[in-house]
Parts: sequence; C-alpha cells; structure tokens
Amino acid sequence: MGGQVERSRHDPARRSKLPAVPAVLLGALATLLAGTLTGLAADPAHLVGTAGYVFATGLLLAVGLYGSTYGIDLADLRRDLRGVVAAVTLGVVLKAGLISGAMVLAFDRPEYLILGIVVAQIDPLSVTALSKDGYMSQRARSLLAAWASFDDPMTVLLTMYVAGYAYTAAGHTGTPSVVGGGTTGYVLGLALNALLLAGALLAWWAGGRLWPARRSGKEPVRPRRPATPLAVVLVVVMLLLAASNMLMLAVAVAGLFLRTPAFARPLARAVTSAFLLATALLGLFVAQGVSLGPGLLLGASAFLAQAVVAVVVMPLFVRGLSGRDRVLLGIGQQNGLTAVLLALTLERDFPKTVGIVAPAVVTINLLHYGAQTAFGCWSRHRAGKNRRPAAPQQRLPRHPAVGEPRQGEVPPAADGLRSSA
Repeated sequence: MGGQVERSRHDPARRSKLPAVPAVLLGALATLLAGTLTGLAADPAHLVGTAGYVFATGLLLAVGLYGSTYGIDLADLRRDLRGVVAAVTLGVVLKAGLISGAMVLAFDRPEYLILGIVVAQIDPLSVTALSKDGYMSQRARSLLAAWASFDDPMTVLLTMYVAGYAYTAAGHTGTPSVVGGGTTGYVLGLALNALLLAGALLAWWAGGRLWPARRSGKEPVRPRRPATPLAVVLVVVMLLLAASNMLMLAVAVAGLFLRTPAFARPLARAVTSAFLLATALLGLFVAQGVSLGPGLLLGASAFLAQAVVAVVVMPLFVRGLSGRDRVLLGIGQQNGLTAVLLALTLERDFPKTVGIVAPAVVTINLLHYGAQTAFGCWSRHRAGKNRRPAAPQQRLPRHPAVGEPRQGEVPPAADGLRSSA
C-alpha cells in the first residue's frame, strides 16, 4: 500500500503541471529592471552614436544572428526555402503595412509609418533564447529561426525608402540621415557582406585542408571542418569584423555552413548572455520615458500582424505543417535588440521613437510568452482528456486450501444432491 501511494505521488501523469517560467525570461526581467534603475541614475543618451556603443550593439546582434542560423536544420531549410523567401519579403512588407496602417489610423501622424517597419522583423536573439519549448516541431523551429535571421536586410531596405517619405509627410524638409548613401550605400553594403562571407568560407575550407590529416587504416581522411581552436578563431574574427561594419547578412548566411559540434554549448550560453545584455540595454532607455499608449498599440498590432501572415501567407508556400505548428508560428512574434537598434537609429530624425518602441517590445514579448503558456496549458489539458484509462489490474487466481473446491468445480455435497435429484 505504501509503495502504491509512493508511486502515485511521483507519477507525472497524476501531478498538476503548472507552466514553468523559463529561467532566461526571469533573467531578462531582472536585467530589464537593473537596466531601468541604471538609466534612472545616469542618462545613457550620450552613449548613443559613440564607437564603443555601436560596436557593442553590433556584436550582440551578430552573436544572435549566428546562433540563430547555426541551429537551423539544413534539410528543413531546403524543403521550406520558398516559405522562408516569402516570409522575409512578402511577409515583412505585409506586416509592416498592417502595423503602420493601424498606427497612422489611430493617431493620424504620418511619421508613425516608420514604426511598423521597426517591429516588423522577428528578433533572432529572442527566438534562439526563448523558443526551447517542446511543442514546436524541429521543422517549424527551423522555419521560424530562418525567418528571424533573414528578415533584417529586408527591414533595412524598407527603412531606407519609407523613412524619406515619412520624414517629408511629417512636415520636415530635406532628407533624413537614416537614408545614408541611398541605393548606392545599400548596394555597397551587400557587396561588403558578400566579400566577408566569401572570405570566411574560404578560410573555413582552407583550415580543413591545411590542418594535419587524420589517418584511418591506410587512407588519410581529411576533416570536413578545421579543428576546434582554428574554427573558434575564424568565427570570432568574422563576428568582430561584422560588428565593426554592421555586415549582418554575412553572419546570418555563415551560420548555415560554419559549424562544428564543439560550438553548440558555448554558443547557446553566448546567445543567452547577449539576450540578457540587450534586455538591460533596453531598460536604460525605458528609464528615460515612454509613450505607453502608442507603445501598447504598436506591440499588439505587431503580434496580430504576425498571426495574419502565418495564417494567410505561409500556408500558400509551406505545405504539410501541422495545425500545432501553424498556431505556434502565428504567436511567434518576438522583438528585442534589432528593434532597439533601429529605434536608436531613427531617433535622430524621428524623436520619441525609442519611447514608443521600448514598451512595444515589452508588450510583444509578454504577449508571446502568455500565448505560449496558454497554448501549453491547452495542450496538456487536451492530452489529459485523450489519455486512455489504465486497464484494471487482474488478480492472480488464489490457490484453494486443502479440501476446498477449485474454481468451476462443484462441491461433493452439491454433486450428491444433483445426482439424487
């Protein structure tokens, strides 16, 4: 009896399963609070635009991009390549249009067009750090990671073109500084990304060729990738160069090819640390004041726009996704460092952008976690209802005592009565 009680006490099916809060989310809330308190004590505005600040934020973004694409399953990516291309082109444009339209209609301020672009992308740091639940399939997780990793260049392109129109529509004269070199500057950036990527891939191939070959039997077998120390040096140099020149597209593509098993655990820790540092950075600017109403609407609009794109657009290009994966992609909108960087860049031409984007980022991530928690509770409830009841235990036949009839036998007295009758 005691053993039966002990088993039922430790039976996972009998315990009440409360949704556990991920440790990384608790850490993010703590770092957000710490960053906010720091921002109240010291104004971080003088840091914006400095070389150290730009490099640090670029390095955080590069680590997030590399970590996101590193975890993508290449077979799933090849199978869903059409879906990824549609998500980072048509999906980004549709999301930005829906979000910007809601903001302009609600506040009648044409400069709010730019806000939809700032939060239209999905942040790879957040995806890599927070998408470790057991509900999404590996295929859907790879699709979301690729979506988050490659929608940034499209966002930058939209920012360059829409910022000029929003700046003029808001009553300003001239050209906003965010446009930079215009189309020429954007094409030059693509060329530099291609150059960095080609150099990294060439060094990776050469490292695998030049490293001493291992011998198995009589034939030498050369490794397909450089040894771990050389691989670490190559990736670190690539990340530093990308952070110095904001060449993030090269980093995102390199994560698909520059891989070695030794990177898995250190890279996961580096991505989590970068996510927490980005959250603390967001807290610095939250302390300087926020526009709560526009921020809440911006966050809710971005979350709903992701659901629309996942439900309407993605099924046209990605076949065979389960209903569970479609729902999880629909609630997959997450924002973080990328949105903060774009907001900081636009702050010079569109004041108060950070004050709107900061509460929007918090709103989006809270909606994402709340929706995931609700989905998890619903899944567990449904699994509990569909669980078949355990079959009743059958008792073993009891051995009869001496003189007692066996099961199915007639006692001698009854047999005599039956024969006499």
